[in-house]
Order: sequence, then structure tokens, then C-alpha cells
Amino acid sequence: MTFPGQTAGLSVFADPLIAQLGIDRSTLSLSYLIGTLLGAAVQPLIGRMLDRVDARRVIIAIAIVFAGILFALSFVQEIVGLTAGYVGLRMFGQGALGLAATTAVAQIVRRRRGLALGIGGAIGSAGISLAPVLLERIVSELGIAVAWRLESLAVLVVVIPIALTLPRPAPPETEAQYTSTGTIIVSGYTAPQARRTGMFWVLTGAMSTSAMLSTALGFHQIGLLGEQGLTPLEAAANFVPQTITALVATLLVGSLIDRRDPRIFIVGSMMAMAASMLLVPVVTPGIVAVIYGLVLGLAGGALRGMEAAAFVRYYGLSHIGSIRGVAISISLAASAFGPYALAIGSEWFGSFGAPSAWLAILPAVVAILALFVPQPTRN
Repeated sequence: MTFPGQTAGLSVFADPLIAQLGIDRSTLSLSYLIGTLLGAAVQPLIGRMLDRVDARRVIIAIAIVFAGILFALSFVQEIVGLTAGYVGLRMFGQGALGLAATTAVAQIVRRRRGLALGIGGAIGSAGISLAPVLLERIVSELGIAVAWRLESLAVLVVVIPIALTLPRPAPPETEAQYTSTGTIIVSGYTAPQARRTGMFWVLTGAMSTSAMLSTALGFHQIGLLGEQGLTPLEAAANFVPQTITALVATLLVGSLIDRRDPRIFIVGSMMAMAASMLLVPVVTPGIVAVIYGLVLGLAGGALRGMEAAAFVRYYGLSHIGSIRGVAISISLAASAFGPYALAIGSEWFGSFGAPSAWLAILPAVVAILALFVPQPTRN
């Protein structure tokens, strides 16, 4: 249910908003950038709250605020109001609700945590990726305002009942980490200690690069694939092949992350992201568009299946909310620049193909760093 604040959920609104508000693509992207940067700023606070307050209460509070923002957006008629709405959507939808949900799973599930996070991530990926197909029909038939009001209702109806069913987690200090050498007790790194390790920045860099580039591609997906010859419905439907590989990759990586070196999956995810960026200039309707969607879904799914479990594995559970809150804040801020960079690049080069190819350098650099940065020692 984070999809109304995710790029995939917002991409369907991009072209209709440009037409309705009488703005250009760069202005819309700049509005999105400002909203995402401001929304990212509060994520460390949400993370610290999750270390101190029952995750169920945090999720319910986020859902109520998130639904209210969606409802208010249905009345927006100018760019300032839209920017304020983007702040709320990215703060509570993309950031806080996703952080709270994955942190709740990490706190509650102790054995095969990676698999549990993988299952949750796979279900979430499927919902986020398939939502644009339905949303495109709603926006086309009923308009932007009705679509936002329906999303507001959906958040309340789905999130609050689920949050009420969550069990209470055991105290973090009773956490036992199961490794190949036996069972050890992990006191857990604090957020400042974690930030002093290189692997924290590799993980955060992978999350940030994936967030920036997948947000750029997703936000402009209708226009980007339209430039390559796809209709708006075909472009929205490209989220379906993205869903397929994201689902498989999230489940597979989640099942393996408890027993394998996380760096393997960081490198794989970054290489798939670089490949998807290089495919943009050659996408055509049909099989090539499907391959593009499959590769892009693989990149996001592999990272989603491992990042939360990797943070717990490296840094323990005692301060996991604070640690991931910082990482998510940085990655959310990075995602703000993706759509704007691609929009400016498309205006500069005259198409989306050339800037996409240049941006492929970023995930390649992160993959190389992942191979050489040492893993943190147990605290």
C-alpha cells in the first residue's frame, strides 16, 4: 500500500498533470524533486521512533496521515499545492510506511528473516508494479481527483486492519543470530557506529543508485517508452514484466541472503540496473520492451530482497530502525534527483536514450566498490 507514494504509482499521473496544470516536464520533475528531498528529511526520525515505539502504532498513524494527504491532493489546481502533496506522499508513502513495514518484519521474525522479508517484499513489489495498469484506466476514465480519493480510501481499508493483527516483537536484546559457526548474541551497532563502516555506505549507495535510476525510469515511463513507439497503455503495462522478475528475484534473494554473502546480490542488482539503462535507447514495441521490463524488475527485486536482512546481519537489531532510517533518508533524497536529471537530459540531448546510457555508469561504480569494501566485524 505504499504504491500511491511510489514512483510507479505517481508515473500514471505525470502526463495528465502536465496537461491539467499547464506546466512542462521539467517543472513537474522539479516539483517532484523538492517534494522528495523534504520528505526524505524525516526518515531518521521515523527510524528512531520505530526503535522506541510499537511498530503497529507507528504504521496506523502513518496510514491515517498518508490517506489524508491523498484526499487533499484531489483538490490541487496549481504547482505549489502539488509540490506540498509530493512532500507528503514521499514522506509518508515512499518513505515512512515502507520503513515501518519492513522494520516490523525484521523485529518480529527471528529465524529465516531474509526469507520473510523476501516474501513481504515480493508481495509489495507485485502490488506496486501492477497498480499502474489499474490506475491508468481510472485516471483515463474518471480523472485524477477520483483516482487520488480511491487511493486514500484503499490505504485506510487495507493498512489499519493489517497493522492491528501484527504480533508484538520480542525485546531486541534477546536476539540470537544464527550463523554457519553456531549461535551468537549480537549487541548491535548504533547508527553512528554503523556509519563509520564502509559497508554501510556500499549498501546505502546501492539503495540510492537503484532509487534514483528506477525512479527516473518509472516516473517518465509513459513518455520514455512512448518515445520508443509504445502507446500509453503499453507503456503502463510494462510494469507487468517488471513485476514478474521483481517477484522472482525478491523471493530467491530473500531465501538465500541468510546463508550467502550479501555482496553477491549487490553486484548482481547493480549490473542489472546498468543493463536496463543501456537498453533504453534500443527499446521497441514487443519483445525488446518486455526484456527491458524483465531486466529492470530484476535489478529492483534483487536489492529489495536483501537490503533489510543485510543491515540486520551486519549491524544487529538493537538500533536497526535508526540505521535503516538514515539509509532510507539518503536513498529517498537520491531518488528526488532521478526524474529531474532524466528530464533535463532528455531536453538537452533531444531524447531519453543518451542520458540513460550515461547514467549507467553509477551502478557500475557501486558494483566495483562492493567487491573491495570489507564487511564489518561483529560488534
